[in-house]
Amino acid sequence: MAEDTLFSARPELRQHQPLAARLRPNRLEDVVGLAEHLQPGRPLSRLLAGQPVPSVVLHGPPGSGKTTIAMLIASHAAGRFVELSAVSSGIKDVREAIADAVAALQMNDRRTVLFIDEIHRFSRTQQDALLPAVEAGQITLVAATTENPAFSIVSPLLSRSVVVQLAGHTPEQLRALLQRAVTSAAGFGGTVAIADDAADALITGSDGDARRMLTAFEAAAGMAQSASRAEVTAEDVRAVLGRALPRYDRAGDRHYDVAHLLIASMRAGDEQQAMHWLALMLRGGEDPRFIARRLVIFASEDVGFADPAVLGIANAAADATERIGMPECAYALGQAVLACARAPKSRAVTDALGEAFTRVDSGVTDWPAQPQA
Repeated sequence: MAEDTLFSARPELRQHQPLAARLRPNRLEDVVGLAEHLQPGRPLSRLLAGQPVPSVVLHGPPGSGKTTIAMLIASHAAGRFVELSAVSSGIKDVREAIADAVAALQMNDRRTVLFIDEIHRFSRTQQDALLPAVEAGQITLVAATTENPAFSIVSPLLSRSVVVQLAGHTPEQLRALLQRAVTSAAGFGGTVAIADDAADALITGSDGDARRMLTAFEAAAGMAQSASRAEVTAEDVRAVLGRALPRYDRAGDRHYDVAHLLIASMRAGDEQQAMHWLALMLRGGEDPRFIARRLVIFASEDVGFADPAVLGIANAAADATERIGMPECAYALGQAVLACARAPKSRAVTDALGEAFTRVDSGVTDWPAQPQA
């Protein structure tokens, strides 16, 4: 089993790597956006210092720094570093890595950090194969995933790990990375510049994903250089990005987060914000029938008798969604969203039903007889 295979590329080969890979920092002080997790005493700091720590699960959206952390561990942590990708590795590779780790521990007391990228792609059986070695302390597992660990990692493995929650980069952090790409020797070394409006477009279109921003910048800079221009313009960025792809996962946490935001904005009567969340869900590939069901529920749960007609509008939108489908049903859904946002709100139905459920759940099965006059 090879060690350090992902991050041991020879220096002369770095020029052929994508810009995002070339800019990954080799020093802790150059890391952008991870200062909170690298403070003294935190699991990652202890791991980088060669101190014993539990296994670690790095959870965050694409481009949030998971691979950067793995690279720093590979170059700073004491002992062996072995990496596997769940995309291309199987249970045989896992067992070989563990066997090599046990041998290294027995022969020369060298501990192994086993980094597994995209661990959510491993089956339950593959993840279970890691348990004995993690339990015995024969390896320190560092696993990276974009999926919610509660659903994508088996419970016994998760209970033996510390989850490090990473967030997408802020606009200020992305701007700092973009400046580094322009000026550093690993980037363009000052041979290109970027207009302010082009930088704004890149940062907005990346949605917190540093890798996406740097990949788009590299392509836009290539367009500018091909046209013998020394500055990347907003037109270059728009040509590369096209229509921005929103960060949305219809099967993950973002699905429920945005659905909640849609409902909250309709509840607050903010129709512009409600339409924004509707557009994000539709552009992100959400099933329009899911949205239609939420609107029908909202029309009774939150609007109710304050404007009974809204339930009819929501039902009509749900019917149109079933009969027409995307993209045209978006208009019917938009009409229902506006109707829900603009309508007065009443919780009378929700409160009355809640009281009735409480009585039934407490064991009241017969309605008390009313005294006769």
